[in-house]
Amino acid sequence: MKLNELSDNEGATKKRKRVGRGPGSGTGKMGGRGIKGQKARSGVAINGYEGGQMPLYQRLPKRGFNKPNRKSFAVVNLGLIQKFVDAKKIDAKKAITEDVLIESGLVRRKLDGIRVLAKGDVTGKLNIEVTGASKSAVAAVEKAGGSLSVAAPVAESSES
Repeated sequence: MKLNELSDNEGATKKRKRVGRGPGSGTGKMGGRGIKGQKARSGVAINGYEGGQMPLYQRLPKRGFNKPNRKSFAVVNLGLIQKFVDAKKIDAKKAITEDVLIESGLVRRKLDGIRVLAKGDVTGKLNIEVTGASKSAVAAVEKAGGSLSVAAPVAESSES
């Protein structure tokens, strides 16, 4: 076998459609855009336009509400914390705080706090201090002989 005999598998490559390259190509002259009209020209922006009729997205009612001051928590599963403890990235003898979780690389950024969920198993005795936790996560840690304390959320003063 020589280098010039190498070829790709059948159907692995597809030739680019060359538009507007003469009548023999099948996409010459108008280049597959039809005759005249808005879509035949450059700079077309039609998305959602229905010829002056009220567009569908405006005819349908609005639904739902996004709370402007909602909190977003970084989420950590118990199984991952245990995995990091087993890998000696987190010291289980000391209290596992939010700063420890960030330093170990388990959580990238704190956001409005860290919330622990109960996915995974806890084998060792862990002392965890975070902003939030699910009830099942608290129960799982206490069952393993550890403690999971949840800091009271910081109440923002609202002036009325």
